[in-house]
Amino acid sequence: MIHPGTTPFAVCELITLPVGEVVTVTPPGMAPISVFHTSDGLYAIDDTCTHQDASLADGWVEGCTVECPLHEACFDLRTGVPSGPPAKIAVRTHDVSIVDGTVLLHLEQKGDTR
Repeated sequence: MIHPGTTPFAVCELITLPVGEVVTVTPPGMAPISVFHTSDGLYAIDDTCTHQDASLADGWVEGCTVECPLHEACFDLRTGVPSGPPAKIAVRTHDVSIVDGTVLLHLEQKGDTR
């Protein structure tokens, strides 16, 4: 799959990320990003809760929702949108693909503001 305006970043081999697991990476010059493998697929979001600095990778996942371990803010893994307080700001989502068994993040190139 082609992702115009993005740069691929290898996360891990898919075989090392079973359903129900999450991996967090920090691409050069970026904040940490977590890739969640749910029964619905792979989703990548910025790892830090927008309410207060907590790692969403340490939260609880149910379906396509992750609950922050600090104050129970819930975020949709597909859109990054919080379901309600205390978080009011969405976390950024990132495109993910699998190429030859490798999980890839497709990171926006500098200057891309989408």
